[in-house]
Order: sequence, then structure tokens, then C-alpha cells
Amino acid sequence: MIRRFLDALYLGAGWLAGLFLLAIFILMMLLSVGRLVSVNIPAGDDFVAWCMAASAFLGLAHTFKSGELIRVGLLTEKLQGTTKRVFELISLVIGTGFTGFFAWHASVMTYQSWLFNDMAQGVLAVPLWIPQLGYCGGLIILTIAFVDELIHVLLGGEPRYEKPPATTAEEVVERAVQSGI
Repeated sequence: MIRRFLDALYLGAGWLAGLFLLAIFILMMLLSVGRLVSVNIPAGDDFVAWCMAASAFLGLAHTFKSGELIRVGLLTEKLQGTTKRVFELISLVIGTGFTGFFAWHASVMTYQSWLFNDMAQGVLAVPLWIPQLGYCGGLIILTIAFVDELIHVLLGGEPRYEKPPATTAEEVVERAVQSGI
């Protein structure tokens, strides 16, 4: 049951990231067309920036769990057996520590923005805790994903974020096409 909840959480965060990406597109089109017809969207650039931050951070956990987060596998590809497992565990502990650290401080910053009624300095006075929720929430969900993966690997499972190596030339080409290279 918890597995289904966590998978839904990561997928939901990915969908939210996609919606913020769509919002960026719509806002950018409105800003572009607005210039042509002399219509100004107040704080449009601010909203685009906040959507961009929310999209980037909310998409991290889904990207990580899907095995699409950029990893440098030069070392891990050479390792095998227990050495590779230990290296993966150390990497997950470090990743969990860093993401937990950033999530904690992002949460404190967001809470303090709410507590002190901190407002944006742009054209529209928007409480800063609202756009900070995407940044903070994305980091919290990424930390949950790292803890989830760390527990899975500690219990003897293979890392779910690591895709198996390509076995055919066609598979290499297909992965390159999918990654946008």
C-alpha cells in the first residue's frame, strides 16, 4: 500500500511539474502576444520564473525514480558485486543527506516567509511562501524518494533508478533519441 502511495506521489509531482511547464508556455505566449497588441501582464515575468522553479524542483523525484536523472556512471559501470553495492549505498546516503539538508532549509525559508508575511518586490505583492512551496515541496518529495530508494537497496533490492545497460545497437540509438542527444 505504501509502495502505491509513494509511486503516486512521484507521478503526481511529475504531473505537477508538467502543468507548471504548460503554465510557462501559456504565460510566455500571452506575454509575447501582449507586446504586439500593447497589453501588459503585470508581474508576468515573475510568474514565469516561479513556474520554472516549481517545474524544475517538482520534477526531480519522478525523474530520479524513472532512472532519467543524469548520473555519471563512469565508476559504477566498472564496479561489480559487493563493491558496486557498497558504492551505491554510500552514494544513496550522501544523496539523502544533501537532499534532506536542502529540503530542511527550504522548508525553514518557506515557513519564515509565511511567518513574517514576506512579500514579492515586483509589480504585484504576492506572498513569497506561495511560489516557494514548489521549490520546498519538490525537495521534500526528492528526499522521500532518496530515503525510499536507500531503504530498498539496504533491504537487498537492486537500485530502481538504474537502467540495465543496452544490449543491442538499436537500443543504444533508441535511448539516445529518447534522451534528446
